[in-house]
Amino acid sequence: MLANSHGKDWRSRLGRWLVTGVTMLVALLWAVPLLWATVASLRPANNPLGRGDVWFAFPLTIENYTRAWSLAPFDLYYVNTIVIVTMILGVQLITITLAAFAFAHFEFPGKRYFFFFILLQLMIPTAALLSPNFSTIRQFGLFDTRLAIAILYFGSAFGTFLMRQAFLAVPHDLVDAGVIDGCNWWQLLRNVYLPPSVPTLIAFGLSSVAFHWNEFLWPLIITNSDKSRPLTAGLVRFTQLGEIGAQWSLLSAATLMVIAPLFIVFLIFQRQFIQSFMHSGIK
Repeated sequence: MLANSHGKDWRSRLGRWLVTGVTMLVALLWAVPLLWATVASLRPANNPLGRGDVWFAFPLTIENYTRAWSLAPFDLYYVNTIVIVTMILGVQLITITLAAFAFAHFEFPGKRYFFFFILLQLMIPTAALLSPNFSTIRQFGLFDTRLAIAILYFGSAFGTFLMRQAFLAVPHDLVDAGVIDGCNWWQLLRNVYLPPSVPTLIAFGLSSVAFHWNEFLWPLIITNSDKSRPLTAGLVRFTQLGEIGAQWSLLSAATLMVIAPLFIVFLIFQRQFIQSFMHSGIK
């Protein structure tokens, strides 16, 4: 019995070591692009990257960061990005909450079919809608504006589905108690459905901010000047500076400046981020 117990303990420790080792390997593979960008951004601009020569070169320099900041209006790009992301998230929180409440609480003809058509949007590739969306934006006279970037995402099929699932998990006894107390639909939504669904809202908000902060293709197509371009679209100018292509040290520095805010925020609030996703049921 004692030998069998020792054998189980050994196998258990070996399993934990294997899981830890595989996790560290996967984390390292995910970190390689970020590490490479950091290395490239600190290399002198006149020290070209070659095959087998991708690590640190001496002396290290932050000249690429200062030059990147001077070559592009990053202050305007940051303002545009923050305004666009905030606008999208603010409208989405309203639309997905109301839509999810309607599908979770009310009964109406065609309810299942309406919900099916909303989920159908998740299966349509974004690239397939670029041309009709671009034509619509031009007809409304919104081309090259912040609103043109944001309006496309004011509704979210994923967010509606996520909030509907959260609302369906609210105990019916609480809903019945609110109805008996005379609550109207707005009071039910505010006092019964929303409080236990806050982690889901936070989780969706985090995913929405991360996605739209990094969105590239649509802002690039629908903007034509720096007045409305977000950070990702502004990076395009750094691919056109070299006579024979991109200057990788400069481009890496600019890219790290774009992702730095989200990265720093995640490092500071990573515990809260992970808890929100765990409580929301997102895997």
